Amino acid sequence: MDQRFEQGMRTRRSVLGDAHVDRAEAGKTAFDAGFQRFITEGAWGTLWSGDGLTKRERSIVTIALLAALGHHEEVAMHVRATARTGASMEDVREALMHVAVYAGVPAANAAFRIAKATYAEMAAARES
Repeated sequence: MDQRFEQGMRTRRSVLGDAHVDRAEAGKTAFDAGFQRFITEGAWGTLWSGDGLTKRERSIVTIALLAALGHHEEVAMHVRATARTGASMEDVREALMHVAVYAGVPAANAAFRIAKATYAEMAAARES
């Protein structure tokens, strides 16, 4: 498991960025340490580190799923991650169009709003 954890941490950092992971690690407590290890090993060390899809493809799928399920904070986090996964704004737009058809217009509407705001924040940060 240590190898999977280490791979997960490398992948997590490559997708979400060092600053995000460092904040998450700094906020970890005894209460959620096991959960943090679980997601690092499972989500990042197994799923995101797998060979079946590219990081770009995983990013698109993840954003669509999070949007469909209404996990707005996670949508914003994964939109920010597109700067490192290679998923384009057009990829995200197409994924959210699929959400509208297959999961409902309200879910897509909320996700479009979040993605627009997140892209605006990203652009402002690049300009400063």
